Amino acid sequence: MSASRRSAPARRPSRRALALITGVCVALVALLVTAAALLDDRTTDEVATVDGHPVTQDELLFHMRRLAPTVQNELHNEYDLRGPVDWDAEAGGRTAIQRLETRALDEIRRDRTTLVLAKEQGLVDSVDHADFLAAVARENESRAKAIAAGETVYGVANFSPEEYYTHRLTELTTALKKRLGTDADDPLWVTDAEVRKEFEADRDAWSANATTYTYTRLVVPVPEGADTDHAARLQQRVTSAEDLAAVAAGEPGAELTTDTYEGGGATSLNAHDQDLMAVLGGLEPGRTSTPVKGTGQITYYELDSKSVDEDKAFAEYSQRIRQSLVEEKFDQYLQRRIDKSDIDIGTSALDAITAEDVQQ
Repeated sequence: MSASRRSAPARRPSRRALALITGVCVALVALLVTAAALLDDRTTDEVATVDGHPVTQDELLFHMRRLAPTVQNELHNEYDLRGPVDWDAEAGGRTAIQRLETRALDEIRRDRTTLVLAKEQGLVDSVDHADFLAAVARENESRAKAIAAGETVYGVANFSPEEYYTHRLTELTTALKKRLGTDADDPLWVTDAEVRKEFEADRDAWSANATTYTYTRLVVPVPEGADTDHAARLQQRVTSAEDLAAVAAGEPGAELTTDTYEGGGATSLNAHDQDLMAVLGGLEPGRTSTPVKGTGQITYYELDSKSVDEDKAFAEYSQRIRQSLVEEKFDQYLQRRIDKSDIDIGTSALDAITAEDVQQ
């Protein structure tokens, strides 16, 4: 007959162990509460995300305030509104503030895509709005120190956030166009063949500064005390005549000259050359201009011939054409990125924004 063995009683946790367990539980609960509070705050402040990057309420309001004058003008023009815009009133099936929110979110989506692209290229470290505001503060502090030290500071002495935003985005866009169009495999690379094709497609537009014009000018004095029909009768004679030389023969005191003009750089033209180019550039050989009325005289121009130095024209305009193609490719490239981006909008967060928030 075997003897039965009695089980030993279970050991109870010591006071120290109980205190430790209790402390861990309290700490865990506190951590969970804190995390929930932080998550709640973050969710409340976040009104949207663009490709996972948060858009805060402050950021949205920043853009809404920037765009408010533009949207107000559109509403005034589109709906013939008078007086201040009521942001809570409906116009075209939605309130004015809803229209403003949509416009601001569209701009944020485009600009955020530009900033993400700039970050990918190593041009910026962050795309967040809070970091942008910190950058404004650093820039203004740097400028203030430079001014205090007697150094030269270009531009404004102190940027507003709106001014710095435009300044920064312009700089980044310029840098991106250069960075993405340097090598043959870059998305913005422009070939010589593309430049030539663009030149050939609109040869006249690109050839003005390399065109030589031969023209005849007729200056007819207006007799003192001439009646109101004098200009109309002269116009009739010009219209009926074979050329300006035939008109000059019958006009007392008329001055007929022939000259040649070579188109030059548009930025270097004086007022007279600009006026002359405006007249000659719109004429075909053998055609006469409309009357150019001056003090005590009426002038007509007749284009005798024009010739284009194509090599000069291409050399003069090729860089401008190349730059325009880079800009066109950048717009298309950025739009493709925008179209592929995901935007998630918190409707309840948008609904919580009021007209008072925008007007602060």
